[in-house]
Amino acid sequence: MRIVMIGTGYVGLVSGACFSDFGHEVVCVDKDAGKIDRLLKGEMPIYEPGLDTLVARNVEAGRLSFTLSLEEAMPGADAVFIAVGTPSRRGDGHADLSYVYAAAEEVAKLIGDYVVVVTKSTVPVGTGAEVEKIIREARPDLVPGDNFSVASNPEFLREGAAISDFKRPDRVVVGAEDEKARDVMRELYRPLFINETPILFTGRTTSELTKYAANAFLATKITFINEIADICEKVGADVQQVAKGIGLDGRIGKKFLHAGPGYGGSCFPKDTLALARTAQSVGAPTRIVEAVVEINDARKRSMAARIADAAGGSLKGKTVAVLGLTFKPNTDDMRDSPALDIVPALQKMGATVKAHDPEGMHEAKKHLPDLTYCSGPYEALEGADAAVLVTEWDAYRALDMDRVSKLMASPVLVDLRNVYTPQIMREAGFTYRSIGRS
Repeated sequence: MRIVMIGTGYVGLVSGACFSDFGHEVVCVDKDAGKIDRLLKGEMPIYEPGLDTLVARNVEAGRLSFTLSLEEAMPGADAVFIAVGTPSRRGDGHADLSYVYAAAEEVAKLIGDYVVVVTKSTVPVGTGAEVEKIIREARPDLVPGDNFSVASNPEFLREGAAISDFKRPDRVVVGAEDEKARDVMRELYRPLFINETPILFTGRTTSELTKYAANAFLATKITFINEIADICEKVGADVQQVAKGIGLDGRIGKKFLHAGPGYGGSCFPKDTLALARTAQSVGAPTRIVEAVVEINDARKRSMAARIADAAGGSLKGKTVAVLGLTFKPNTDDMRDSPALDIVPALQKMGATVKAHDPEGMHEAKKHLPDLTYCSGPYEALEGADAAVLVTEWDAYRALDMDRVSKLMASPVLVDLRNVYTPQIMREAGFTYRSIGRS
């Protein structure tokens, strides 16, 4: 089948590359000339393990291409995916749908033969209906279900494991209002049938809400275990053992029960906020989700105080080494990373910050320009009065602590990801603080 993917950001590029690897012909379209130029040269605009190889293989096979022109891409398309950004609007937290609606209007003008217009972007309830309305108003000659259909197909990709998630998903959710659209979507995902992947067909509204509900639930699990971690610190319990104890319950599950500095990334912060705002607007406020958003924001802001406490109460005139800047390992994504709250707070307390991240420093410099960026973790640790492990990259999991102790001005380590063992760190002579462990 022929697919047009509008948007070459994280979702669009990964989805387009994976669809092409299934054997479909995919054209990725973007208005950013610099991004398209890089892709044409074989350069990836984002970091995702294995993506460069996947893209190169399918470009070479002639199944994947990139262009600035939607007009060139549209002829013969069976499906057009809208995979553009839906950031939170400043001030009110509602999702900004201007890019989605602009894409829908542009697509409408180019529709010839029957095509399914698919919202792949994370969008609030009712967006599919609005996209259909936009297309009908732009082209009164088109009949929904006859000349075109609008479907919802939310993504459930984890950054750092996106290719595996796309090719071996837990489920595929498709919201469509007519059988013609369902048939097209079945054919697009037919390569997954061999894995017996559950494909859930719903109405568009249900599909849109499913995406938000899933992310809100996972964010709630993270926030819950973070609050349990705070209790553990007060009573002398171990949050990792508590998480294991409850995670072995099949009704709860062990995933997303890792205590830390709070969730970040491109999805959870904006999606929980958008769901809360949508719920308020329809008169069904989600008190739990609202609390999750508030607690998580406060948690990220509170981390600097933990670091200062470990370093003796004051950071004025001291140097702090920050290991890890991205919101999670195996990505260069800085969106809503805890580091964006922690680093400025450390600087406000009078600290000089040296930092390292294996993949995220280029992006980090756009948000945190006033740091000393180092080529490796040991360079960042040299002369530091305290160190904080913010992101659990593999590069930080087996540091030579004898070397670290000698390099640092004072052996103080605040481990916000519970990578190291408290007893071993104490025996090595470190002042060691972690999350939810005495």
